[in-house]
Amino acid sequence: MSKYLSHLSHVEIYATDIDESVRLYENKIGLKVVGRDGDRVFLRCWGDYYAYSVVLRPGAQSGMVRMAWRTNSDEDLDLVVERIEATDFRGKWLGPADGLGRSYEFTGPYGHTMQLFWEVELYKAEGEDASTYPDRPAKRITTGIAPRQLDHVTIASPDVEGFANWYHEVLGFRIMAFAKLPEPRITFFGVTTTNEKSHDLGILLDSSDVPGRIHHYAFWLDTPDQVTEAADVLGENGVPIEFGPGFHGIGEQNYLYFREASGLRIEVNSGGYRNYVPDWKPNTWELSQGPNDMFRNVTLPQSMLEAFPPAAKPTATEQGIVPGTEADLIAAAAVHANP
Repeated sequence: MSKYLSHLSHVEIYATDIDESVRLYENKIGLKVVGRDGDRVFLRCWGDYYAYSVVLRPGAQSGMVRMAWRTNSDEDLDLVVERIEATDFRGKWLGPADGLGRSYEFTGPYGHTMQLFWEVELYKAEGEDASTYPDRPAKRITTGIAPRQLDHVTIASPDVEGFANWYHEVLGFRIMAFAKLPEPRITFFGVTTTNEKSHDLGILLDSSDVPGRIHHYAFWLDTPDQVTEAADVLGENGVPIEFGPGFHGIGEQNYLYFREASGLRIEVNSGGYRNYVPDWKPNTWELSQGPNDMFRNVTLPQSMLEAFPPAAKPTATEQGIVPGTEADLIAAAAVHANP
């Protein structure tokens, strides 16, 4: 399988109160507003190499507009588009916009929209934001928790393995691991990647029939100590901590979850392993092995079962299944993509 995609570039999300969201991102999370286009707002982490990391768009409900990946070359962009066009999920070419060259947008078999591109300019701050270190795109931000860069997206799907297999077979994602519930015996979580990280696209089992839902997206902090410090900084500044700090089994990352102003979940993480094995075969994690919390000594709050946009039926997690949704999740796990 050829490696067409390089890495996650940015996410675009719906904000129900865009002004309040911007204030949170700037003053408490520590991102910088770098542009506006109509009612959209572009923000960046100080260490990301392109102009922006997150785009906010006004919406009636929180959720994801699209996620964007850069390819490894202009030729790879054409090659992967040919592969998508050969499926039932053909998309469309977009002209240069938002600082990108030509790009291709499509919606996959489970309703998630993805943008692929190659042409983009590297960001280099000027004036007081310029770094004295040549490799840094900008000076380190000292406001809020100041994440270095965007890290990954975790979506919700009615078929975890079907989602992972389609994105592997068509787009070249590497499948890194799955996690299963003991009873009923279904896959509730999976991780895939386009590079050496443990994952940059996670998949969580969804019992709802709402397509294209997102569970969370994540920023990267340089050290595990900064994850603990982030909990302190956010908590003291009125941002409730939803889950963590803790330590994931899958990926071996320190984690912390909270909500942005529109209710969408954000994770900050650090640590984790790097995997360079080109023919890696995904392992299966059992609950007894602690896929979500390696040390198996914390309880996941029920709020972590929510995905976005909101739906009446929840996702499944390693803490089990919400009583009354067993049949829905079993049925959901039986759904398969038809590439």
